[in-house]
Amino acid sequence: MTQALTQPTPAPPRRARAWRDILVGWSFILPNFVGFALFTLVPMLAAFALAFLEWDSYSSPEWVGLDNFRQMFGDENFHVALRNTLFYAAGHIPLTLVAALGLAMALNRRIRGVQFFRTAAFFPYITSLVAVAVVWNMLFNPTAGPINQLLEAIGVAEPPRWVASTDWAMPAVIITSVWRDMGYYMVLYLAGLQTIPREYYEAATVDGAGPWQRFWSVTLPCLRPTTFFVLVMLTIQSFKVLDLIVVMTDGGPGRSTLVLAQLVYREGIREGQFGCSSAVALVLFVIVLTVTVVQFRINERRSAT
Repeated sequence: MTQALTQPTPAPPRRARAWRDILVGWSFILPNFVGFALFTLVPMLAAFALAFLEWDSYSSPEWVGLDNFRQMFGDENFHVALRNTLFYAAGHIPLTLVAALGLAMALNRRIRGVQFFRTAAFFPYITSLVAVAVVWNMLFNPTAGPINQLLEAIGVAEPPRWVASTDWAMPAVIITSVWRDMGYYMVLYLAGLQTIPREYYEAATVDGAGPWQRFWSVTLPCLRPTTFFVLVMLTIQSFKVLDLIVVMTDGGPGRSTLVLAQLVYREGIREGQFGCSSAVALVLFVIVLTVTVVQFRINERRSAT
């Protein structure tokens, strides 16, 4: 009788345990997946469908095939926005990457107050974007801004008019964006730097390598995975830039800072041309996807060698 009471409970079948593990996993994934499906996946699929329809939200959608794309490629605003987007990405990506890596190298040392400096470098990223844009607009003021006053003090007779100039508005936005974003990517590089074994540097020093040789032969190769991740994230962020430009310049002066994401907003929200707006969004998606895939392929080839 006693032996029967103390007999261990038989383990559940293997299939039952597998289903239980699956259900536990889905219980963690499902809330995030539902939010992603409702607010990202479904709107994205709807935008793809709208790219081939004509719809102004007041009438029924009408199938127009490729007419939205013909209208888009024939619109000068699209070509201007595409050039501006490429120009912004060509400036923002390398400058942010170099600034973030430089900051990380400088702050990856045991110096007094290093935690304060790391926090100060990261702080712009979590600051209100509107506040950042307003402050930098004041700094870039062509007549009363401290940046032009400093340039005049060091001998520049005619300093740039920055956001008031069609030639300098986009560089001003790029400078502001680099200043805001470099702290975030600095944290990623700091994490990568702290995973490099000290033995690599000691061996390179014993072999007679100087600081620059250690940087090129040890630091950069070991940071390749981090650099690849930073490069992909910066590429996606650069091509879909919208908020900073809207607050700082609203696409102006003229169309000098009009970008593709802002064109999507103007065509869809302001003009009510959701079909053409979705066509621009689809083209932007294809550009970002293509660049990202190319980056993955190049990274795979370098990793294989």
